[in-house]
Amino acid sequence: MNIGQVGVHPVSGDASFRRYFRLRSDKQSWILMDAPPDKEHSAPFVDIAARLRRAGLHAPDVIAADLDRGYLLLEDLGDALYKPLITNDPGQADRVDGLFEEAFAALHVMASSVSTDALPPYDRTRLLEELELFPAWYLKRHRNIALSCGQWDLWEALCTQLIQSAQQQPQVFVHRDFHSCNLLKTPFNSPGIIDFQDAVVGPVSYDLISLVWDRYITWPRDKATEWFEQFRQRLGMKTDPQTWLRWCDWMGLQRNLKVVGIFARLHHRDGKAGYLEMIPRFWDYVIDQLGRYPEFQDFHKLLNSDPYRPR
Repeated sequence: MNIGQVGVHPVSGDASFRRYFRLRSDKQSWILMDAPPDKEHSAPFVDIAARLRRAGLHAPDVIAADLDRGYLLLEDLGDALYKPLITNDPGQADRVDGLFEEAFAALHVMASSVSTDALPPYDRTRLLEELELFPAWYLKRHRNIALSCGQWDLWEALCTQLIQSAQQQPQVFVHRDFHSCNLLKTPFNSPGIIDFQDAVVGPVSYDLISLVWDRYITWPRDKATEWFEQFRQRLGMKTDPQTWLRWCDWMGLQRNLKVVGIFARLHHRDGKAGYLEMIPRFWDYVIDQLGRYPEFQDFHKLLNSDPYRPR
C-alpha cells in the first residue's frame, strides 16, 4: 500500500500509560496506539473491538497489531467527542437528546447483542475492591482520616447493600467507562466508541449511569431520571420503575465513590494532580445519592460534615 508521506501528531491520551498519535497522509489518517507491554495489555482491546464490531457497533477497526511491542494501528474515528457537543444550555436540549438517543441505542446493543463469553465478571470481589479505593486513597491518603470502628460498620453496611443491588440486576456486557470523552460523533454508525479494553460482565445499569453522571457535566435530577426511565423502557425490562431507579442510584453510588478514590490515587500515586479538581463534582453526586435513601442517612451525615468534604 503506497500512502506517500505520513505526518505524526500527538492525540490526547487518558489516565493510563497509553499514548495515541494520529498518522496522516494526503488522503487518509489512522490512530497509532502506543501501550507499553510492561504496563498495559493490548490483547483485550483487540478482543473487545472485534466483539463490538461483530454486534454492529462502531469501535475502531484494528488494522494492524504488534502486541509484543504494544503497538496498534487503528481506524481514525475523528475528533468530534461528545463532551464539547453536550452542554447544559437549555437551547441545546434537542441536540443533547439526539446524542443520548444514539448512545442509548449503542447501550441497548451492548446489553443485548455483544458477546460476553470469557469476559471477567464484575463480581463481589471486584466491586468491593473498587469501593475500597475510597477509604484507602481519598479518606486515609488524601484527607488523613481514619474511620472509627463504628464508622467502619456504616461503611461495610453500605458496601454490602450496594454490591447486593448490583448483583440483583441483569448481567450484561459492560464497557466500564462509557461517557462523553469515550464517545464520538461519526459520519456513519454514530457513536464511535473507544477506551473499552476493561469490559466485563456486569450490572445492566452501570454504563448508563457512567454516561449520565459525567465527570464534566451535571444534569438536573429530573432529566437524569427521565433518561433512566427511557432506557428501562427501551430495554423492555419487567423491573418496576422504583426498583430500576434505586438500581441506578445505588450503582451510581458505587461508581462515584470509586471515582473519588481513583482521582485521589491518580494524584498521590501517579502524580496526575489535574484529577483533583474533578473530585467535587463526584462528591456532590455521592452526597445527593446518599441523602435520597433512609438506609444511608448515617453515612450521609458523616460524609456531609466538614472534615470529609473536598478542599
